[in-house]
Amino acid sequence: MGCWRGPSTVLACLLLLRPLPSPACPAACRCSSGEADCSKHALREVPQSLSANTSTLWLGYNFITALGPQSFPPLPGLLLLSLPHNHLGLIHSQALVGLGALQELDLSNNYLTALTPETFLPLTSLATLNLGSNRLGELDPGVLHALPQLQALLLQDNPWVCSCGILPLWHWLSHNREKVREESLLLCRVPEHLNEYPIMDFRNESFRQCQETSLSAQHYITFLIIGPFSFMASIFFCTFMGSIIVVYHNLRRESHFWRRPRICRGR
Repeated sequence: MGCWRGPSTVLACLLLLRPLPSPACPAACRCSSGEADCSKHALREVPQSLSANTSTLWLGYNFITALGPQSFPPLPGLLLLSLPHNHLGLIHSQALVGLGALQELDLSNNYLTALTPETFLPLTSLATLNLGSNRLGELDPGVLHALPQLQALLLQDNPWVCSCGILPLWHWLSHNREKVREESLLLCRVPEHLNEYPIMDFRNESFRQCQETSLSAQHYITFLIIGPFSFMASIFFCTFMGSIIVVYHNLRRESHFWRRPRICRGR
């Protein structure tokens, strides 16, 4: 059937030739070319109707307080995830599962106080991590060891506690200076006499007391096991030796009695 028989036929042909509709975009977002901008919409959770081919997701300036194990829809091609200026205080250990292609993650300006290595294990391709302006007093280096492709780390403006607990992080930073952005200046907040002191200005001798007196959890467990065992063993040993001594003295006394010379009286 030809397409030039009349105006209605032409219109029908044009409708058939138009491009397919683009993937659905959440009402609170603006989407184009794999990018979804869902910023500044007072969102309390991640939109679930995102297209599976989304490569960039902006979620800044919302009210997301936690990321649970099913917070994100399937996004196998997501390369950049931006979550700054939310009220984020908790990230579940399974929250980022399925985001293995992610290369850049911005969690700055939130309320994070602690992070676990399990949370970041799925991010095998992550190159840039921004944890600036949170409430981190310490950071388990296992979080950073879980990111084999990490190239840029930002940790500025956190209330770092410069006690013995900061030693593992200091060790990691000392051996990975090239990964810490220049603008990421880590300053002590506590104790007061070290307030605003740069963490990277510490030296090995600064932690000498920690290295001499600090004991790992395994040491304490070993002491708890060996202590009672040693106590019981000492009681058993003392009882055993005491019994041997008593038996020895009894045997010696009986032997002395039977060897006593007999006195012969005259008839």
